[in-house]
Amino acid sequence: MLEADEIVGAEVQLVVFRLASEEYCVDIQQVREIIKVQDITKVPKAPKFIEGVINLRGQITPILDLRRRLDLPETEWGEDTRIIVTELEKNIVGMIVDAVMEVNRLPEKDIDPTPTISTEVGSEFIKGVGKLGDRLLILLDLQKVLSKNEEKELEKI
Repeated sequence: MLEADEIVGAEVQLVVFRLASEEYCVDIQQVREIIKVQDITKVPKAPKFIEGVINLRGQITPILDLRRRLDLPETEWGEDTRIIVTELEKNIVGMIVDAVMEVNRLPEKDIDPTPTISTEVGSEFIKGVGKLGDRLLILLDLQKVLSKNEEKELEKI
């Protein structure tokens, strides 16, 4: 029988990316792929955070600007700008981020619940804050990044 101190705690594997000066992450199980930014076709009357759509191997994929969605200051896209293609329930959605930093494993015990203080990013989008050495990673809840109404709008695109 294993002693309590021999039991290895559960870990989550996270894709770590940068937006503005902060590091964010999402569960790798929700990430399909990471691609360079390509030509994006604008969609009339789309919500302001929807950049448009791309043709991703024959599938029309909505692309959202995560900076705009989280009400962060906008900036020019650079050489490191990427699209993280995610699967949210039935929808495939790409999210533009400043840079993808790494994929890392983090013990669940090192993820604290969402802080109750007000942050620059709406706390409704935050699942928790991970501690990785001396770094803090903001774990986004992708299910809440798009509301149910917004998901329905994306299905129309």
